[in-house]
Amino acid sequence: MHFKLIVAFVEDDKTELVLDTSREYGAKGATVINHARGEGIRKSKTFFGLTLETQRDVVLLLVEEHLSRKILEAISKVAEFDLTPGTGIAFQVDVEDAIGVMHQMEALTPVVEEEI
Repeated sequence: MHFKLIVAFVEDDKTELVLDTSREYGAKGATVINHARGEGIRKSKTFFGLTLETQRDVVLLLVEEHLSRKILEAISKVAEFDLTPGTGIAFQVDVEDAIGVMHQMEALTPVVEEEI
C-alpha cells in the first residue's frame, strides 16, 4: 500500500470541517498543528505594530494514494480555498515509507480494493 501526505493550511474556524470531510472521503486520522501563520501575495495588514490576520492550523493527513486526490479536492471545496485569496492552501506529496500505520492499512484494504 502506498501513501500520500496531504498538508493543508486552514483557517482555524474551518479545521473541524476539513477533518470531518477528510474522514468522509476515506482518511483514517489526522494531525493538527495549531496557531501557524503565513503570508501570501499580499502582505498582512498591521495596526500599531500588531498583525491583523486569522490564525491558521496545519492539518497533516497520511492517506492511501488512490483516495488522496478525492480528499484533496473535497478539502479545497469545503475550506473555500479557490473562492477567496488567503483562505488557505493544500497540497500532497509522495511518501516513500511509513511505519505505525498497520491498523490504518487493515481498515483501508477493503476501501481501496473497491476503488481499483
